[in-house]
Amino acid sequence: MFTYQHTGIRVRYADTDQMGYVYYGNYARFYEIARVEALRSMGLTYKEVEDSGTIMPVFDNYSRYWQPARYDDLLTVKVIVRELPLVRAIFQYEVTNQDGVLVNTGKTTLVFLNAQSQRPVRAPKIFVEKLRPFFE
Repeated sequence: MFTYQHTGIRVRYADTDQMGYVYYGNYARFYEIARVEALRSMGLTYKEVEDSGTIMPVFDNYSRYWQPARYDDLLTVKVIVRELPLVRAIFQYEVTNQDGVLVNTGKTTLVFLNAQSQRPVRAPKIFVEKLRPFFE
């Protein structure tokens, strides 16, 4: 299992709704920020995957809101990959505030597509090689 924690996402005023809570749609952006940095922590970037001819669109996205995150909170997003990807990669998330309070959990499924044909393909070799040590 692979885990990574991305710290330091400061909730900006623009991230909040009229009640001062983080607007629900912004959690997908927080997930993406943490997911990109999780891959980078393994020595892999989205650009490298795309340059290999594979794109990774989001197939689905789920969120559960436990407590509101508020303006000026400092969020940590834990990224979890429980299965070695084959034709899709499932990322789970736990978002906590600066006090360690769980505010949100989520999951996104990304699929691997050939950039030219837009058809499903297996996970790129480089992607699997970077993740494999976490599953041995």
